[in-house]
Parts: sequence; structure tokens; C-alpha cells
Amino acid sequence: MAAKNSDGRRWVRGVTLIELMVTVGIVAVLAAIALPSWASYQQRVRIDQARKDIVMMSATIGRYQLDAQTYPNSLADAGLGAPLDPWGRPYAYLPLDGGRNRGAARKDHSLVPLNTDFDLYSRGPDGASVPPLTAVSSADDIVRANNGAFVGVATDY
Repeated sequence: MAAKNSDGRRWVRGVTLIELMVTVGIVAVLAAIALPSWASYQQRVRIDQARKDIVMMSATIGRYQLDAQTYPNSLADAGLGAPLDPWGRPYAYLPLDGGRNRGAARKDHSLVPLNTDFDLYSRGPDGASVPPLTAVSSADDIVRANNGAFVGVATDY
């Protein structure tokens, strides 16, 4: 819509470049605040999903043990197939009953095995893991400990 100034020249109403730059700047600041929050939220959702998966798989493995009187050699043997964690990697399972695989068992800060029946865990967001939870690569693992009494992030154990 065109209008005239007091000196008779025409001017057009619209958005100036400065107004547009201010608007883009505000949107950029809001995005810079929102994106890390969104990434943090997604990570919490994945961790929660891994916890739920581990609890469900533990129950299935427990039922298998009641029927067969031994722990399965693999998750597939328990009828779980090859489940993937929320980061797209297979869950790690290691039977420990009868002294099997004791050397490879997950260990706490005192190098005591976390479980006496079986280890079940996700390698977490970084996909790396070693038996002691105190190792940097194991800090973000989602672990089952105390024979299922604890399921969560390794640093919380």
C-alpha cells in the first residue's frame, strides 16, 4: 500500500532489512536454546527404553531358567531373537550360572561381578564397553546389576 510523505514523495510500507535481521536473530537464539534440550530429551527417552527392554528381557530369561533349570546361552535361545538397543546395536548377554564366563562378567569399582546369574546390558550411546564400570567407555552403559535389583546407567550404580 503506497502512501505519501509530508513532502509529497511516495513510500511503501513493508519490512525493512533491519527488522528481518532482528527476526532471524531471535529465531536463531530460540533454536540454539531448543536444540540441545531436544537432544537431551531424546537421550533420556532412549535410556528409559533400554531400561524397559532390559527388565522385560530379564523376566523372559528368568522364565526360561525356571523351565530349563539353566540360563540360555544366548538371547535367541530364550526366544528373544537378536534385539537391538535404542541406539541400533545388539544387547549384550552373558550367562554366569555355574561359574561360566566369570572372567568376562561386568564388575563394579571393587572388581566384584555385578550379577551372579547373568549379565544383560546395552553399550549405551557410544557403543563401547569394557567389564569394569569405572572405565570411561563403560560410564554410559545401561546395566542390570544385583541380579536385577538395579537397572540403569552405569554411573548411577
